[in-house]
Amino acid sequence: MTCAPFRSSLPSPRRFGLRWLAPAAGLAVLLLAACSSVRTPAETPSGVWTAAWGSAQLAQPTPPADAKPVTPPWRQPMRDVSLRQIVRVSAAGSALRVQVSNLFGEAPLVLDAMAVARVAGLDPQPQLDATTLMPLRFDDRAEVIVPPHTEVWSDPVALALPAGAEVAVQWHVQTGPAQASVHPGSRMRSWAVAGSRVGAASWPDAMAQEGWWHLAAVDVLTPGPRPVLVATGDSITDGYGVPSGSYQRWTDTLAQRLAAASPPVAIVNTGIGGGRLLRDGLGPHLVSRFERDVLARSGVTHAVVLIGVNDLGTSHRGRPTTPASRAALLAELQAGFSDLARRARERGVCLIGATVMPYGGSGYYAPQPENEADRQALNTWLREPGRFDALVDFDALMRDPARPSHLRAEVDNDGLHPSLAGYRAMAEAFPLALLSRRYPARVSAP
Repeated sequence: MTCAPFRSSLPSPRRFGLRWLAPAAGLAVLLLAACSSVRTPAETPSGVWTAAWGSAQLAQPTPPADAKPVTPPWRQPMRDVSLRQIVRVSAAGSALRVQVSNLFGEAPLVLDAMAVARVAGLDPQPQLDATTLMPLRFDDRAEVIVPPHTEVWSDPVALALPAGAEVAVQWHVQTGPAQASVHPGSRMRSWAVAGSRVGAASWPDAMAQEGWWHLAAVDVLTPGPRPVLVATGDSITDGYGVPSGSYQRWTDTLAQRLAAASPPVAIVNTGIGGGRLLRDGLGPHLVSRFERDVLARSGVTHAVVLIGVNDLGTSHRGRPTTPASRAALLAELQAGFSDLARRARERGVCLIGATVMPYGGSGYYAPQPENEADRQALNTWLREPGRFDALVDFDALMRDPARPSHLRAEVDNDGLHPSLAGYRAMAEAFPLALLSRRYPARVSAP
């Protein structure tokens, strides 16, 4: 059974849009029954592996010509460097496992020591709970060689974690590829120090830099399957404008609501700043990475896709358009969204679409009336019943009623991205009813 077509939307809100009008009870019941999971999460004798954190990988961006010099521990390719990277898990579990990525590397990534620990504090540097510092192994070995264009999972580590716990993942890079696989939009600092320091809880001389390096996923072991939501898209989901370490992306606020839900729901963010649906931007386009970054996440049951503004914006930025070129772009976008919906249904994942929010105040894209008409036409198509299994109308939530091409002042950051208040509005208006599922008591491993 796949997810039956169902449509819900957010109405034009009061102030920050903190109200959501639920669909009729019959429709809600139809959605929940039709969306019963057909996926079989990887099961062990003690539980089910559940995606609790993740990031989308892209090739290490080339620094601009006027960038300040990189401090020695962070220079690429890395050699004899220890990394400490902080993640926050969205689900409670009795154990964890870590996925290491060399997706964009052209040479092996060699790690000869790895460890994990609970984080007791973040300022001025991460303070680890030394009693929880435990080694990570791969096939019961301390060293792992990750071949080019490959991602590998660690062995499980027994470490009890509540939802919202911060975990330090640290490893010693013996040798790394010239082209690292990274997620620069982490909104969280990572730390590097020369030499092998993986077994130490304190790194007083470590140097900080924002981003995650070669770190693709963290799963936790849960007693049984639970809903898992993957949020993907562009810089709005990646959290542009969010201060480092503040956890104020819209998915961070939503994670707090999901952890308190019954049953609790895990969430993974795989947005990429500058991301597009159809063509590569700062990272690979969503159609090409949808399997890896969404459908392959452990136990995924739902996904929400908020993307398209960069496809629209780059199509006219600094270049003229014609009615024919604009019609071709809309047709391509529609085909791309339809492809995502088809692939999600084939895998039993309920796909929640989202309308493209206004960007008329963006000086970077500076849309003209015909470009705004394209956005409106795309949103009209997205709202048609049956396009997705559900629809969240972020356009209706965030637009200025007096100027529908612009974000409302109280949720606007720069004419394109929401402010911190805008991210909160998105999270608080997201309808949790879309994520309620019925599960069998046990599932078999595939």
